[in-house]
Amino acid sequence: MARVLVVYGPNLNLLGEREPQVYGRDTMEDINARLREVAAREGVELEVFQSNSEGAIIDRLQAARKTVQAVVLNAGALSHYSYALRDAVAAIRIPVIEVHMTNVLARGEFRATLALAPACRGMIFGFGANSFVLGLRAAIDLIRSEAR
Repeated sequence: MARVLVVYGPNLNLLGEREPQVYGRDTMEDINARLREVAAREGVELEVFQSNSEGAIIDRLQAARKTVQAVVLNAGALSHYSYALRDAVAAIRIPVIEVHMTNVLARGEFRATLALAPACRGMIFGFGANSFVLGLRAAIDLIRSEAR
């Protein structure tokens, strides 16, 4: 059975209460419930990981290279400046879909820098909590197309 890892970066554990006018009222648990429904319907195993620590995220991605076929990643602010995380994404050689809930390109100059993007298979942003669902669907499609 195919396995997908969803990784939430810094401050995403506060979804639902953190700037709801920007990120909405869905909690990380609400999003995970939606992701589990999609995964169950598609016959895919889902793992979820959240950390506020860059090193912990890198460690989890490195471990994932042997256990999952794709990753959906919202690295939060690390997306804009973490070259260490970018290198980890490139090193694991499995598809990584970068997702963001907001249109990061419309939210300030520093957010327009996307350090991870060149190492990711693709990006989805601007669709709120649904960005994670779209990212999961993209990951599943990639796994299936590469299995053919």
